[in-house]
Amino acid sequence: MDKVIMALKKNGFEANFFENSEDAKIHLLKEIDKNESVGIGGSMTVLDMGIYDVLVDRGNDTYWHWKAEDKKSALEKAVNTEVYLTSSNAITEEGKLVNKDGTGNRVASMIYGHKRVYVIVGKNKVTKNVEEAFKRIETVAAPLNAKRLNLTTPCVYTGVCSDCDSKDRICKAETILSKNPNGTQIFVYIVNEDMGY
Repeated sequence: MDKVIMALKKNGFEANFFENSEDAKIHLLKEIDKNESVGIGGSMTVLDMGIYDVLVDRGNDTYWHWKAEDKKSALEKAVNTEVYLTSSNAITEEGKLVNKDGTGNRVASMIYGHKRVYVIVGKNKVTKNVEEAFKRIETVAAPLNAKRLNLTTPCVYTGVCSDCDSKDRICKAETILSKNPNGTQIFVYIVNEDMGY
């Protein structure tokens, strides 16, 4: 993981390694001020860490469409928060963040609009290069997420992307963050556990 951390830093990202998700959670909650607003993108990793409930309980204005009755309103408010939390579909050993999104809210917020973005990933999401990252998305992340959402995309049944034209397709926007974009500081937390899809 040292190689990945060094590559991320070389590419302008802040990067930290944690032995477990609890340590990452404790560190993250110290980094976020109690007065800061927080948006959260679709992420099983963030869900499993239980960060949302802690932020709400301590009084942070926190917006997550997965937890909101009015999903559209939560998505709109999450775009304008000071801090944004999410995960990435894959991170390469070259220090690049690779994602595919259906709506685009997650990847848009990773790129621009927040003071700080925290991207939490498990060791299972580290790949050798961009090609392997997309292979991981197409054979692991996309099929599992589509299945979780009870969609009818071909990948739910075959376990692999077929570049479908399904109305349920969740792979519509592809992004590769090769360097930390101007205007937003991205903090990448790599956790020594298998986390999310």
